[in-house]
Amino acid sequence: MSKSGIKDLSPVKLTAQIKDYIWGGTRLITDFGKKTDLDKAAESWELSTHPDGESVVSSGMFSGLTLSRYIAENGIDCIGENAKQFKDFPVLIKLIDAKGDLSIQVHPSDEYALEHENQYGKTEMWYIVDCDEGAYLYYGLNREITREELRQRIENNTILEVLNKVEVKKGDVFFIPSGTIHAICAGILICEVQQNSNITYRVYDYNRRDANGNTRQLHVDKAIEVTNLKPLPKPERACGGKLASCKYFPAEKVDLSGSAKIDIDTSSFRSLIILDGEGSISVGGRSVDFKKGDSIFVPAQDAKMELTGNAQCIMSYV
Repeated sequence: MSKSGIKDLSPVKLTAQIKDYIWGGTRLITDFGKKTDLDKAAESWELSTHPDGESVVSSGMFSGLTLSRYIAENGIDCIGENAKQFKDFPVLIKLIDAKGDLSIQVHPSDEYALEHENQYGKTEMWYIVDCDEGAYLYYGLNREITREELRQRIENNTILEVLNKVEVKKGDVFFIPSGTIHAICAGILICEVQQNSNITYRVYDYNRRDANGNTRQLHVDKAIEVTNLKPLPKPERACGGKLASCKYFPAEKVDLSGSAKIDIDTSSFRSLIILDGEGSISVGGRSVDFKKGDSIFVPAQDAKMELTGNAQCIMSYV
């Protein structure tokens, strides 16, 4: 065992949990190599200890364990000092393939969610991995409105008229604070880094019906309580590798061509989601190969993390 109390400091691969929501496509299967018996893969939960879909360790001495069990068995120090301040593991990372439009929705703050749902709220970041020409999403409001107007527009199906519609390009980044009304729309593939929460208040769902003819549940009263009624600042393209930084997760994009050394420490684990290419990651002489679609978890430790190959990835930590 290492001095920190971690049994194994090796980087490990994680296998994602797949979700087949009605708006999902098949690119996570065909392009990113996700294995599933489902007909479509709307989301893959790449780094998750959430009970609604835990990722599973698929390499090393703890292969076969859920991520939460791996943390318990390997030693809590493996997540790093910063993550220990949270009641639960703080981050959940997904790949999202929106073949159709997601519902118009909003997520609550920590304060509201802990009081009403007994779990954390949800702030998130979207990195546009790929998109169809002309694809767009909804990001907050296009003007300030009142709660009364918000309710009226939900009831009379005119909510889209006051949403901020933004065309997207590959490489765009959107930071979505809790309380922001939003929706990913058709033709977009996203890497989402978010708080470890699965609370979504659905505002509007285009009157869609499932295979049994039922509409999906809306959560109008709660959504109106938590929605920020003022527009957000215009999103900016990422500068350098930095994508987002908040108290829940910093996130960076790493463009690897050849080799790179990154200093890591005991403050936090590192998560790498491989968006393209292939290579290997080595920490303290312990290495693992990776390819497009892989998710790698690196335990917190004082070391140099060496990446070799040609690849693009999202690196997140706490």
